[in-house]
Amino acid sequence: MSKQSSGKIWPYILGGSITLVFGMCVATIMVTSKADIQESNAYMSKYQEADARANEFINAQINFDKKYNIEYITESIGVEKPQIKYKITDKSGNLIDNAEIIIDISRPETEKFNQLLDVFTVKEGVYTFEGATFPKVGVWNIIARVQVGDDYRFYNLKADTRIKEVFEF
Repeated sequence: MSKQSSGKIWPYILGGSITLVFGMCVATIMVTSKADIQESNAYMSKYQEADARANEFINAQINFDKKYNIEYITESIGVEKPQIKYKITDKSGNLIDNAEIIIDISRPETEKFNQLLDVFTVKEGVYTFEGATFPKVGVWNIIARVQVGDDYRFYNLKADTRIKEVFEF
């Protein structure tokens, strides 16, 4: 003869499961509220603004690229006093000396080392920025907003202090 269960244990299991799930939700909220979340600085604006204006930025880049060429010609950011250089020409190869450029330098994982450079010298279409510092070895985001007249674009690069190569993203 087998002993039959009285059926009184399942409410305790159900109550315990609900309590455990609720406790895990509270723990998740507490842990994430203490996390160091970094804002995105894509397109030199908050993520929400960049997302809302994405089509405008894409069309502006297409219009800029129809008229002008921009080239990142920095030799290396791994040196002690790096110079960040861009060369701007029109499609005919004529040098452009009247562009406005702002550079935002940041680390991918933190805002701690962010730098904004807007003072430059221009010589024969080459825009030279001095004063940038790269205190940590590794990858850096270099975002330039380039404007010639009413045309503008963002020129986003990933650069590494250990190698010369850069990649547009």
